Amino acid sequence: MQKLIFGLIAFINSSLLMAANSVLYTPQPKANNVNTDTHLILSFPGEPKLSNKGTIRVYRRKDNKLIEKLDLSIPAGPVTAVNHGKNNPPYTPVAYKYDSENYTNANTRPGTPSNIAVANSDSFQLNIIGRFTDAFHFYPVVIHGNQATIYLHNNMLKYNESYYVQIDSTVFCSTDDDHFKGVYDKSWSFKTKKAGPSKYMGTIIVDASGKGDFNTVQGAVDFLPDYGKTPVTILIKKGQYEEIVYFRNKSNITFRGEDKENTRVFYANNEVFNPHPNNISTNEWPGTFPSRRAAFSCDNSTDMRFENFTIATTAKGQAEGLLIMGQRNCLKNMHIIGSGDAIQINGSAYLEDCTIDGDGDTYLGRGPVYFNHCRINSYGAFMWIRNTDANHGVVMNNCDLVCTNPDSTEIARAPVNSKREYRYSEAVLLDCKLLGISSIGWGPLGENTTDIHYWELNSTSLIDGKPVDISRRHHASRQLTMDKDSALIQNYRSPAYILNGWNPN
Repeated sequence: MQKLIFGLIAFINSSLLMAANSVLYTPQPKANNVNTDTHLILSFPGEPKLSNKGTIRVYRRKDNKLIEKLDLSIPAGPVTAVNHGKNNPPYTPVAYKYDSENYTNANTRPGTPSNIAVANSDSFQLNIIGRFTDAFHFYPVVIHGNQATIYLHNNMLKYNESYYVQIDSTVFCSTDDDHFKGVYDKSWSFKTKKAGPSKYMGTIIVDASGKGDFNTVQGAVDFLPDYGKTPVTILIKKGQYEEIVYFRNKSNITFRGEDKENTRVFYANNEVFNPHPNNISTNEWPGTFPSRRAAFSCDNSTDMRFENFTIATTAKGQAEGLLIMGQRNCLKNMHIIGSGDAIQINGSAYLEDCTIDGDGDTYLGRGPVYFNHCRINSYGAFMWIRNTDANHGVVMNNCDLVCTNPDSTEIARAPVNSKREYRYSEAVLLDCKLLGISSIGWGPLGENTTDIHYWELNSTSLIDGKPVDISRRHHASRQLTMDKDSALIQNYRSPAYILNGWNPN
């Protein structure tokens, strides 16, 4: 009888809350077993508008301690374009601290350092992602249609705790006659799960609906140890995952989507919103690379696999969908959507049956990277390759290169960047199908072309399968033939030859 009475009281409280505002709340008021990485969602009867005033607050129920506060008067991030690291908006290596014994600044534990970054004050929203002390700008509230999603700072909620949420009435402006009245009591409360999944489980489930082990991809990867030796699969259920994903120092993780096109991890991130620090914008190798501009970043990580889902940035500019730094990383049946520098890979990687969409410099990287049976759609030049003589660059085997520009474009850009010359740049096309490639094939290559490997074998038209016109190809490029180059071709068809002896199968 007592349980029935308590259940009836909870139902009445939640009904009063929804009736007062004509809003549905997720997690539902009085919900139990909520994941600690949950977002807070409000579903309005009409399309709400976000104001720039008021706060959203989360309290720990047992002692009414304020453990989270989002101030809507603080802008999400910069909107002014940057100039390749010059005159960037301020950069802040440490975002925030908490003085509670239970909320000590544990989530600012440094990873591999870029803490040589020059610290400046920052007047934007800041979030620590992947326990990396270099803070990210983020949107505390995102609205799509009639639904507003509140993004708490990462790693704020703990297991086996009860919380309640309060929201000022000034945060949302509803477009209908029913004005949002705010939440000022303890009626929107919930309790988190008693504990996370076993760290010895072979599979962790991410489900945006809250039915899995985690609601977010970031929550799942944060749960796993650095440099893990035991293989773990993060299974991402169908859904829309609007989040910046960033991690460092991980190993032996497979990210597997339930459905390639209907499992989508995305965010509106770019170099403007999350710029490089001014003083280390030219660092290029794992463990020192400070880039925060991609929707999904994997830094200083090895033996990672990405399978059967979509990663996208919804912003334009220098904006990778996926940025990978590390060794022996593999992508299969993936769809990567970016803008300029749509996918960046530094370190050995293998891609098979993947689709890459970009606006130019669609692949940027230092290699070695092997593309096998992939499709690259690009508005501008397909590649900007920056390998040194220490390793191979990029090989594309049986790939489709499709220009989406009404005019033509080139396969690769000049191997020069800010007076830095990549004289050993290597791009090798084997049995690729081309559409919209200029007859010269390759962009201007600079003065020193002796060591460049811009090679093709049997490039054909995607339209009719006939050999493309190579009569005007750049003089520094080379057409391979079976008569003269059979041994070379055999080597370059082997992923292990390109990838420092690693066989990705």
